Amino acid sequence: MTSAFDLTGRVALITGSSRGIGLAIAEGLADAGATIVLNGLDPDRLEDTRAKLAARFGDDRVAARAFDIVDETAVASAVESIETDVGAVDVLVNNAGIQHREPLLDVSLADWRRVLDIDLTGAFVVGRTVAGRMVPRRAGKIVNICSVQTDLARPTIGPYTAAKGALRNLTRAMTAEWAADGLQINAIAPGYIHTEMTQNLVDDEAFNGWILGRTPARRWGTVADLAGPVVWLSSPASDYVNGQVIFVDGGMTVVV
Repeated sequence: MTSAFDLTGRVALITGSSRGIGLAIAEGLADAGATIVLNGLDPDRLEDTRAKLAARFGDDRVAARAFDIVDETAVASAVESIETDVGAVDVLVNNAGIQHREPLLDVSLADWRRVLDIDLTGAFVVGRTVAGRMVPRRAGKIVNICSVQTDLARPTIGPYTAAKGALRNLTRAMTAEWAADGLQINAIAPGYIHTEMTQNLVDDEAFNGWILGRTPARRWGTVADLAGPVVWLSSPASDYVNGQVIFVDGGMTVVV
């Protein structure tokens, strides 16, 4: 049964993977045998991350490409270079995303568009570019990283909530169009994950207490909690799973 989760020989591109959740997912895929391609906007940080992972997994199994996920030309060029230099992309994880905290009455149109562009349009641009190569090969896995905000809403994160809700339906739209060509497109929806970016929320006594009380598992999630579900959705073990959003949230979305 273990062989069904084996990713040896497969190439996985993970957007937004120089740190945090994306980095943990990249490490999980590499642990399962995949050759990974990291992505980010900061070339120096990206190279530092690549070098650290290469020391662990080998230079031949860790590559990196710095490109803007909403720049169609840059995305096309990067995917072309990956397929030429590393190999055909078998797995795409659309992880890159940002947050903006401000009441909807105060959010500028520029900030609204910035969040929607990165959290939603980026997944469309990269997903379509990679799928354009997967479809003729009649094989490929795309995993979109959603959020509990795919289903739930909280004050002050309206653009993020709208983007992640739409990403669920983009996952369904991709499935409707590409599943017949042998692709599996799914998503995971993390709950509240303890990372460098959420440390200020963990340190907020009132908010931390709310999270612990609202989550049946009575803890924050860790980045390691996300690697297994992504490996499963990237592997042959999920070949008949399509269009699904898997909530990895400690039970937050099933209780009131």
